[in-house]
Amino acid sequence: MVVTPVEEELRRQAPAVTAALVRRYGDFAACEDATQEALLAAATRWPVDGVPDDPRAWLVTVASRRRIEALRSDAARRRREESLAVLAAPGPAAASDDTLTLQFLCCHPALTEASQVALTLRAVGGLTTAEIARAFLVPEATVAQRISRAKAKLRGASFAPPPNAERGERLAAVRQVLYLIFNEGYTAGSGDSLHRAELAAEAIRLARELHRLLPDDGEVAGLLALMLLTDARRPARTTADGALVPLAAQDRTRWDHAAIAEGSALLAGALRGAAAGPYQLQAAIAAVHDEAGRPEDTDWRQILVLYDLLHAVAPGPMVTLNRLVAVAMVHGPQRALAGLDAAGLDHHRADAVRAHLLELAGDAAGARAWYERAAARTQNAAERRYLLSRPT
Repeated sequence: MVVTPVEEELRRQAPAVTAALVRRYGDFAACEDATQEALLAAATRWPVDGVPDDPRAWLVTVASRRRIEALRSDAARRRREESLAVLAAPGPAAASDDTLTLQFLCCHPALTEASQVALTLRAVGGLTTAEIARAFLVPEATVAQRISRAKAKLRGASFAPPPNAERGERLAAVRQVLYLIFNEGYTAGSGDSLHRAELAAEAIRLARELHRLLPDDGEVAGLLALMLLTDARRPARTTADGALVPLAAQDRTRWDHAAIAEGSALLAGALRGAAAGPYQLQAAIAAVHDEAGRPEDTDWRQILVLYDLLHAVAPGPMVTLNRLVAVAMVHGPQRALAGLDAAGLDHHRADAVRAHLLELAGDAAGARAWYERAAARTQNAAERRYLLSRPT
């Protein structure tokens, strides 16, 4: 699916517009509804009239009018009409970036962790309900219900940075949201392109802001380092026509070595603190890959040790799959295949890993069958083309 320049601009502006409205009027759910109406109006008018000089100010103005109209039409709020009438027409949105404050609001402690993540991905990351569902591997209806309930619970919540006492309670969900947004940008869950660079860039931007606010938090630094060390490989990850290039076949001279240096420095500083957390460990794994000048120089034993630590502190399906690849590189594919059988995972990425392990074991026919199975289950066209091209 091709995204037009207007659609890209609307996705970029949506979180800031929602944040501006919530700051001014409160009531997250109603303000997001007003923002959606403004986005719809822009999607209709901008292709004809052109994108305004200040897109955010245009959207905030239209959305504010929609919100005021809704307030005035609500009989239970008629007493507010007099105060609303004296409000000046809204000018340009504030220069300060309220997106992070909006993210903390979406991670309000009144919400379950699953709802916090889903709502923030929707309001801050701009992901659709279907994309969020794929990130969680749950039905789309489940995610839609979580978002609806979360918005209802946020009625009346104050739009302001959380007190220091509450910040820690929300931070884990905030980090997870940034991680999921980045992952969706680095490997899109669906569509023709492998990457959605605007989402990865937004996740990195928000992680930088979070690190600026919390410079002593090792896991925030680890998360930002992980993003930089991973995104550094993006220029070499696809061919000119958008085909996926696996890590072992990438032209490493095309990697962003400035990003690698920045990520490595962040990680080194973070690891000097307390015991490493999940994001620091993942960043360390990415750093080992990035340090290898050639695929054969990769220190797989160190990577396996790091995955063993990660599995101990934050086990999960993707950790299991990635660890099994490291097991294959250190101890051979048969041992990794036995581990995959024991894991009992049912997902297209598990199918792809099994195919890779069979290919390493010399079973080309078996590998091809599992690559085809994985290709049939993925919703990303670039990934599908790559899987169907294996083994060569």
